[in-house]
Amino acid sequence: MKAIVVHEFGGPEKLKLEEVPTPKPAAGQVLVRVHAAGVNPYDTYMRAGTYAVKPPLPYTPGSDAAGVVEAVGEGAKKVKPGDRVYTAKTLTGAYAEYCLVMENQVHALPANVSFSQGAGVFVPYVTAFFALHNSAEARASETVLIHGASGGVGTAAAQMARAMGLTVFGTAGTKKGLDLALREGAHQVFDHSKPGYTDEIMKATGGRGVDVVLEMLANVNLSSDLKLLATHGRVIVIGNRGEITINPRDIMSRRAAVRGFTLWAVTEAELTVIFAGIGAGLENGTLRPIVSKELPLKDAAQAHVDVLSPGASGKIVLTT
Repeated sequence: MKAIVVHEFGGPEKLKLEEVPTPKPAAGQVLVRVHAAGVNPYDTYMRAGTYAVKPPLPYTPGSDAAGVVEAVGEGAKKVKPGDRVYTAKTLTGAYAEYCLVMENQVHALPANVSFSQGAGVFVPYVTAFFALHNSAEARASETVLIHGASGGVGTAAAQMARAMGLTVFGTAGTKKGLDLALREGAHQVFDHSKPGYTDEIMKATGGRGVDVVLEMLANVNLSSDLKLLATHGRVIVIGNRGEITINPRDIMSRRAAVRGFTLWAVTEAELTVIFAGIGAGLENGTLRPIVSKELPLKDAAQAHVDVLSPGASGKIVLTT
């Protein structure tokens, strides 16, 4: 089979398309014929060798795939050959024609969700769900500001927050992104490339501030986020690419909280609840992954450039 292989950490050029043996499922494992693989920002950090998790080399990137069950190992009863599924982590990497997963890493993909959409479920939607429900403990009637509301996690969070009964504010840096955020659940949107946009957000709250901020780029926005918070407000740090200076008094005066999030710390018990909620949302159409670009597997390097480029709009997937 064809797969993307990384032999050494470095730039996007380290992603090599190669012929490798097709894996076979052992007991409790499932082999999935991959139709689409999701590209996430963390994939690029891992490839560069700067991520907290460093896989042993060589490795095939990717945790998010969607496709059809090809074969199951002894004792695997959750799915059967021919089932449409999406993956939540893999054993062998999603950037490939086939991937091997544990039985608990594969989930049913409803018929109304395409494979490309399915490849955009795991990281974006689990992140959005945990950030809103577990980290922020967001409640109906509260106001949430989603920084980067046009990206994969941002659109997932906008859809979810709107369905939960929150007032949803979103930011983006292009008209296309702003339009997408509005279409996917935001009540109001703000151009974060425009000077003074934070004043517009505060004005939209009547001077009260927002209850929750979902932050995708904390090294740029965290300091201003704190000034936008209402009393008892919460900032959930989902993404960050460097350091930033903040004034702790902005937290103290609001009795606020800044909470960090990492997907890999979510427990199996928490995931059981999360996947049940996501599955219901996918099935009834409340949750609908937005795919902005499809690239062939051989163009994985370009996908790694695109996913970090400004003006994110939906999900980038690799097709096989």
